[in-house]
Amino acid sequence: MQSNSSADGATSIDPAEAAFFGKLADDWWNPAGSSAMLHRVNPLRLGYIRDAACRQFGRSTRDRTPLAGLLALDIGCGAGLVTEPLARMGATVAGIDAAPENIAVARSHAAAMQLAVDYRATSVEALAGTGAQFDLITCLEVIEHVDDRAAFFAAIATLLAPGGLLVFSTPNRTPLSHATLIVGAEWLLRSIPRGAHDWQKFMTPDEVTDALAEAGLSVTDVQGMTWRPGTGFVLGREVSVDYFGTAVRSA
Repeated sequence: MQSNSSADGATSIDPAEAAFFGKLADDWWNPAGSSAMLHRVNPLRLGYIRDAACRQFGRSTRDRTPLAGLLALDIGCGAGLVTEPLARMGATVAGIDAAPENIAVARSHAAAMQLAVDYRATSVEALAGTGAQFDLITCLEVIEHVDDRAAFFAAIATLLAPGGLLVFSTPNRTPLSHATLIVGAEWLLRSIPRGAHDWQKFMTPDEVTDALAEAGLSVTDVQGMTWRPGTGFVLGREVSVDYFGTAVRSA
């Protein structure tokens, strides 16, 4: 694939959001830094992705490289917290992000880890315009940061190969998510950088399901993520704060 910048055409990227997270680039891989919460959630995220992909593609979760032979795309990859593990699980991986600063850090870290990952600073729309397609697309904590959701989901649908799988996660728009993520995590505990979220841009599971359906994708699973004292982050039916989901191309 050839590199494309987000300036090549229409884009759902919010420049202010890209600039905000680009300033955090050098701190992405610090488990005690501004991305500490992502580091804590990452094992749960990776387990969900692995299990969903194994179900979709008939693989075994016991394999060391269950994603071998699959083309994967990590949208909003940041510095590679999910992208690198996808490569370790055997996938041929590309990672895209709106912030060039994040991509620079991601490339440097992958090189240090001796991992081959195709990183680029571009938009989903620009990448979709190349004709590239992927078996597995991950879009974790990104939906709430884009401007044009319809264009964003349409581009994802174009990038998803027939029989492919989309795995996403995003916060729900509820009073509890506002209290937990905005008031609690950003303002009181400072466990998430202040200003990282705009609660008005959060989407409910039904809204995401409908938007994906408009793009030609069918949601096949939705699970909530909650914090359990003594255990940590777990998946379950409670979706009022944050949730994961999968989708496939509609028949």
